[in-house]
Amino acid sequence: MAELKPGDPAPEFDLAVEDGGDGRRVTLGGLKGRGLVLYFYPKDDTTGCTAEAQQFSALIDDFTKAGAFVIGVSRDSLAKHAKFRKKYDLKVALGSDEDGAVTQAYGVWGPKVLYGREYMGIERATFLIGPDSRIIQTWRKVKTAGHAQAVLKALQAT
Repeated sequence: MAELKPGDPAPEFDLAVEDGGDGRRVTLGGLKGRGLVLYFYPKDDTTGCTAEAQQFSALIDDFTKAGAFVIGVSRDSLAKHAKFRKKYDLKVALGSDEDGAVTQAYGVWGPKVLYGREYMGIERATFLIGPDSRIIQTWRKVKTAGHAQAVLKALQAT
C-alpha cells in the first residue's frame, strides 16, 4: 500500500472512542467540515505515549479554537483507554482500534525492532486532516518532544 501523503483522501474510519463520556463511535464522515488531528501511538501508559498524550491534552483548547478534533489511536481497549485518561487527566479522545482496521488503513502497522527483537506494532505517526477529509500533512516516526506544538502550528497555518 502506498504511503498516504498531503492531498490524498483520508481513509474512512469508525472508532469506538473514550472521551470521558459514556463511550461513543466517531467516523471520519461524521467529522466532515472540521479539522482532525489523528495521532497513532503504540500503547497506553508507556513513557513516550504518555508524554505525547499529555502534550496534546495541554494544547487541546488551542486545537479546538483552531477548529480541530484530536483523537489518539492505539489498539488498546476502551477500558484501558479509560484508565489511561483518568490516571493522567487526559483531555484528548482516545480511539480503540482493537481489530487493527484503522492502523492498517493509515499504513502505521508493521514490523518494528526493539533490542534486536522484531515484532509487529504501531509506528508513532500523526495525520492532519482538513475539513474536506483530505490529508493536509503527515508526520511519520514521530519523536514526542515538541510534536504537539508542531502539529498545532501546522493546523494554524492552514
